[in-house]
Amino acid sequence: RGISQEPGSRWTEPGCQSCTCQVSIPSSHPILPIAPSQPGMSHHVSWQGGQVLCDTVSCSVPCSHPLPAPAGGCCPICTGCLHEGVARAEGDVFSPSDGNCTVCVCLAGNVSCLSPECPPGSCPSPSPADCCSCNPEKCNFRGRTYAHGARFSLDGDDCTICVCQGGEVECSFTPCPVLDCPQHKRQLGPGQCCSTCRDPPAPAGCSLDDNGVEFPVGQIWSPGDPCELCICQADGSVSCQRTDCVETCPYPIRIPGQCCPDCSAGCTYMGRIFSNNETFPSALDPCLSCICLVR
Repeated sequence: RGISQEPGSRWTEPGCQSCTCQVSIPSSHPILPIAPSQPGMSHHVSWQGGQVLCDTVSCSVPCSHPLPAPAGGCCPICTGCLHEGVARAEGDVFSPSDGNCTVCVCLAGNVSCLSPECPPGSCPSPSPADCCSCNPEKCNFRGRTYAHGARFSLDGDDCTICVCQGGEVECSFTPCPVLDCPQHKRQLGPGQCCSTCRDPPAPAGCSLDDNGVEFPVGQIWSPGDPCELCICQADGSVSCQRTDCVETCPYPIRIPGQCCPDCSAGCTYMGRIFSNNETFPSALDPCLSCICLVR
């Protein structure tokens, strides 16, 4: 590169290449120093066959988190630390990005991290500033060990449920649904935890809300209208049906308590009822005699 280098000298070229100047001297041509022409002059030696040998610089990095090589340098340096892409100064104390209360320190290019040791215990109300995470204790109950939050029955009794809470066992009865029947109609069956309502007995008849009269199943009655008949069904319901009158006659007789007029019972005259073939005086002329003829 136009620069003279002394034999054996070493220098660094761009690209972190380490170069040295080497000279080979043939044994058949020894090179001897020239005697000085004048006292006090230095000796000059003539060298031949000089060549430059270059090799990539080999770096020995004795630390775990070295900083990148500075400008113009080839090898990383251990006068600081590079952790998670962030340069840290010597002696710097910091926390990693994932937190968890871990503390790290930079010493001679090495990063050492320490995490707090948290004793097991329940954390009913953990504080955000508390580095220790909640590690609830297990429960030892009647010779068995249960994890925190475990639910189990008490000695096979399904009516009692127990829960492990931070080393302590809390037991309570199984909650039962709310019943809509009175207390005297509730029953507790064998092996059941909660009471149930008794099934209502089969209806023995039909009750009427207006007057409280109860009719047995199959009973037929008239509710006040002779043309309407009702029957008590087996399920306790009442079924009613009206009667249609189809028989007609010019002089029908209406009998109290009977739905349809009777054409064969006799005759009605001036509000009175006369039987068939019965004679009676006329209301208009006492000299006239009338007779009831059913046709």
